[in-house]
Amino acid sequence: MTLKTWSRVGLPTLLAAAAISLPVLAQTAAPTPDAIPAVAAPAINKGDTTWMLVSACLVLMMSVPGLALFYGGLVRSKNMLSVLMQVFYSVAIVGIIWVLYGYSLAFTGGSDFIGGFAKAFLKGVAPESATGTFSVGVSIPELAFVAFQMTFAMITPALIFGAFAERVKFSAIVLFVPLWVTFIYFPMAHMVWYWAGPDAVDAAAKALAAAADGAAKTAAQEALDAVLADAGLIYKFGALDFAGGTVVHINAGIAALVGCIIIGKRTGYGKEALSPHSLTLTLVGAGMLWVGWFGFNAGSNLEANGLTALAMMNTFLATCGAALSWMIIEWLAKGKPSMLGVVSGAVAGLVAVTPMAGFAGIMGALVSGLIVGVLCFFFCTTVKNAFGYDDSLDVFGVHGVGGIFGAIATGIVVSPALGGTGVFDYTTGAVAEYNMATQVIAQLKGVGVTILLSGIGSAILFFIVNAVVGLRVSVEKEREGLDITEHGERAYHS
Repeated sequence: MTLKTWSRVGLPTLLAAAAISLPVLAQTAAPTPDAIPAVAAPAINKGDTTWMLVSACLVLMMSVPGLALFYGGLVRSKNMLSVLMQVFYSVAIVGIIWVLYGYSLAFTGGSDFIGGFAKAFLKGVAPESATGTFSVGVSIPELAFVAFQMTFAMITPALIFGAFAERVKFSAIVLFVPLWVTFIYFPMAHMVWYWAGPDAVDAAAKALAAAADGAAKTAAQEALDAVLADAGLIYKFGALDFAGGTVVHINAGIAALVGCIIIGKRTGYGKEALSPHSLTLTLVGAGMLWVGWFGFNAGSNLEANGLTALAMMNTFLATCGAALSWMIIEWLAKGKPSMLGVVSGAVAGLVAVTPMAGFAGIMGALVSGLIVGVLCFFFCTTVKNAFGYDDSLDVFGVHGVGGIFGAIATGIVVSPALGGTGVFDYTTGAVAEYNMATQVIAQLKGVGVTILLSGIGSAILFFIVNAVVGLRVSVEKEREGLDITEHGERAYHS
């Protein structure tokens, strides 16, 4: 199938098939409205709304131009535009899929694994629609939440491309992205982040407390149980993921590892110099990523309050710590500290702090950053060399490993004894009693489900894409460069 035929026939067919087939994943009905106490719609706060709109713009900047420039500078000049094109395509196509059915699958009730089609085509989502945050009685416009979460969906598949940069067909990217977000990302977002919301839980808990007799208490308890059951699988585990350690980073990192192994090494890998063509652009992209990450992490609080400031400070300090620890360990191991090492460490710190941003104390985030810089350096050098896989831009070594570390460490640094916030229990209206073993086990279960879904699911999707359009360009096209052979243009003319 040619790219022209695919763009004209294949993509619309894929989207239609996904829209028809996905209801089989959403067989478990959500609690009926009669079973859940009515919740009065809280007033929308303009300050919170403004912060969420700004955060959505910041996260978009992480993709274009942030990630595009970060990755683009790391490849050879003959492949610069191919990377920019891949990232921009991911943003554009996922934005459309998100409003068609992605938001509905991720953030409506359905089953433990995926939502339904109640809000397909944004049905019922109007300018006056409101959605809850993480505080009882506080809400923001639902469209602001839709836009914010859309930017997460846009960047996640784009992260994967760095693992097999410089050798993959653009037609393969065109097919892979819609498949991957539909069957991997949306279920992950639902499993981790979907729940009934603080107002529904609070109302049901208060109704139970106010029940006067045995029959009323039984009915109220059943209503509360129904509200608590209206959540994704990993959320029910009790796993914490403030801004996407599992949904974004482990998910993309594992898919990247699977992809680079299936697609194979770059021509000349290990025999020829495959050096970055512009570390200057990589630094520019890294700086945009760091700034945008404040929207990513602090925006994930969905409000503008003290926890938002905590998430912002943690995003500062973990990044600083990881950048310095990578620099120091590289200096000791190789004799010279590199600029690429510093920015790689910074991104590793950003990845690790993502799941813990609103839960860790500032010192917990700093220590996590110091540790993850060393850990990711080890995986991007020693481990990658030992196993011989060609993860071109170290997506697994940074996002996969950093995400796994951060997700597990979140279960530790959330401890109030270590300066963390603890875990808030909306049924009691107070911070719950903390047990480190219980929380870490919940985090491990969340990590395990993510690795299995992304690893197995992504492998299946890569094989499907290979069967339909093929994954790799020819050796001749790879040597000439993807800019010319795939897109008919050059990034540079001098």
